Amino acid sequence: MAKLEILEFPDPRLREIAKPVAKVTDAHRQLLEDMFETMYAAPGIGLAATQVNVHERIVVVDISEDNSEPLAFINPEIEVLEEEIHQYDEGCLSVPGFYETVERPRKVRIKALDRNGEPFAIEAEGLLAVCIQHEVDHLDGKLFVDYISPLKRNRIRSKLEKSQRRRA
Repeated sequence: MAKLEILEFPDPRLREIAKPVAKVTDAHRQLLEDMFETMYAAPGIGLAATQVNVHERIVVVDISEDNSEPLAFINPEIEVLEEEIHQYDEGCLSVPGFYETVERPRKVRIKALDRNGEPFAIEAEGLLAVCIQHEVDHLDGKLFVDYISPLKRNRIRSKLEKSQRRRA
């Protein structure tokens, strides 16, 4: 397994639209393992392939306290089950150190392929629903900062750019 580099906002590669996976291969299964290792090391509860500069529709999630419930979604599709919207404070491994309130549907169904290429579906609500919606947004080139005001988004961009220049 290998820990992967996580792209940081405002890297333009985070805006690329991910392509569907035509056939799940051993290379995809290895990518999933590497993504889980990267996510756990960060530490985070979700990671999209786009965030590690792989532009395929792949997401990993684990909201458990002890990293014991890894979920992999290949070609995920989200269906809103309840129109009720809830607010959650979201953070992102690609926007380190920042949290903002985002509104999302409370309950969703996710259809996807598993690591063996078999179709499955789950219903999710609460934190799991938020996490999956957040990660699928990445596959569509969208970040949680797109849900906040331009003023706040630009302030975050400036602070991260300054931090990135200092590290370079």
